[in-house]
Amino acid sequence: MKLVLAQLNPVVGDLQGNAEKIFAVCKSIKNKDVDLVITPELSLIGYPPKDLLFNPLLFEKEKNILNKLSKKLNNLSQRLSVLIGIAEPTPDIKVPKLFNSVVILEKGTWRIVARKQLLPTYDVFDEKRYFRSAEKTSILNLNFQNKVWKIGITICEDIWVEQSLQNQKILGKDPIRSLEKEKLDLLINLSASPFIESKSLLRQQIAAKAAIRLSCPVVYVNQVGGNDELIFDGSSFALNKQGKLEQELPAFKESVGLCNISSLKQQLSISSKYSTSQEVLFRALVLGVKDYARKCNFNSAVIGLSGGIDSALVATIAVAALGISKVHAILMPSPWSSAGSIKDATTLATRLGIHHQKIPISDVMNSFNDVLSNSTCGIPTGITAENLQSRIRGTILMALANQKKHLLLSTGNKSELAVGYCTLYGDMNGGLSVIGDLFKTSVFDLCNWIDSESSSRCRNDFLLPETGEIIGSEIRNKPPSAELRPEQLDSDSLPDYFILDPILKGLIEEHLPTEVLIEKGFDKKTVHKVANLLKNAEFKRYQAPPLLKISNQAFGSGWKKPIASK
Repeated sequence: MKLVLAQLNPVVGDLQGNAEKIFAVCKSIKNKDVDLVITPELSLIGYPPKDLLFNPLLFEKEKNILNKLSKKLNNLSQRLSVLIGIAEPTPDIKVPKLFNSVVILEKGTWRIVARKQLLPTYDVFDEKRYFRSAEKTSILNLNFQNKVWKIGITICEDIWVEQSLQNQKILGKDPIRSLEKEKLDLLINLSASPFIESKSLLRQQIAAKAAIRLSCPVVYVNQVGGNDELIFDGSSFALNKQGKLEQELPAFKESVGLCNISSLKQQLSISSKYSTSQEVLFRALVLGVKDYARKCNFNSAVIGLSGGIDSALVATIAVAALGISKVHAILMPSPWSSAGSIKDATTLATRLGIHHQKIPISDVMNSFNDVLSNSTCGIPTGITAENLQSRIRGTILMALANQKKHLLLSTGNKSELAVGYCTLYGDMNGGLSVIGDLFKTSVFDLCNWIDSESSSRCRNDFLLPETGEIIGSEIRNKPPSAELRPEQLDSDSLPDYFILDPILKGLIEEHLPTEVLIEKGFDKKTVHKVANLLKNAEFKRYQAPPLLKISNQAFGSGWKKPIASK
């Protein structure tokens, strides 16, 4: 049996466009004797559709599109069958009113063949808000070349049942166990599994366990592309019945893979892996920016370029995602900006080849001082004056973004967002936070990689300068500073980042109590200070732009802490 793994990049809510994408795949493989095309979870509506699922008209549209698509496919090839993920209305009025389902299109018709059993409600997932669980695992019997193939069909979380590997399992039945006595010829998993570093390997390990338990090959098809804060890496694959990798589609690319289940041989067609974790992160962030801009109808981006490492990294990612002509950098020196920072920002913009403009803000600061000196506030001093600089810059950037229809990219990192070292309506302004899930130490690591020889393949793929530094040693090696007052450094207010970031990672990503961190050897006073900063900045994060999630715990929809709490 010949299968096609259709690793697609859907637009959430664009049922017609996504259907056309599926048909285009089928048309492209028309003459390759393919029996079955497999698309990702909820491939017709895109994942995650969230509250779009509350629109009752959506499902009539979905039904009409499936009717038309099944007839078009039959006219194209009477042999071809296609698995498509849909949201299926339930026959009653009880809530939730939907199943997360799979349909098969064949011979001009379509029918439901599987429903999802395990519905995640952890981290960014909230599927029980919309879907109800299926009661049993689905088996599809298909006749290919005079043989009836017995195929198990699972949807994403349904194969995540190996507690020894994943350290948790959703309460409920084990869908794989229910298939162990069925003597399957094949297990298929339609998935929309977001990117987290090293998760692609874990997916293969989970699927390998299923292959061994069921003694059959496993085909796993994952969505690719960025949808809001989530990045889907694809990395679809096929395993033989021993759980060995036979075929893998490239990460971060919409692609189609042909797989002959009847003649799998180990290491048949494995794509090349990326050399470092930094390259994986860079490609993920580039895809996230590219798709966010495209799917939100932005053709260009604007960035405030300070001469610091954060804005340098965001500018580089933006150029890789959108192209040189689509990225505009604004330099906004104040009286406290060093000549070195202005020079570094200009040098970076020149290296990248992007349009850049200098807009000094000293006169604007003086105007605010004049206005406020006649009010009860008086001339701004201290943190008020520092925040005023940031808010002036944020206002200028937002004005340019509005006027030119640019996407404003926020440049703050996770360390700053965690402890509130950022300004509402200032440097937090933006339509997308690009590195808001990267700790400051990770920002340095990523920039060091960009300026190393290891990044050459990535540079070539994204048309970045082929040789020499991009970020520059001056930016990489300078002490971090927002330059909000004379000779100010981040370390004046915060622990050094090599101390701060491990504490933050423990509090945020590992959910460790302060007592445990202190037992691990971190300074008690520092831990409590950082924990208090994290809590007190919660109100800022509620008002932050969406950020690209790359860790197991990012701020955003998967972080649900109260603002008013003790």
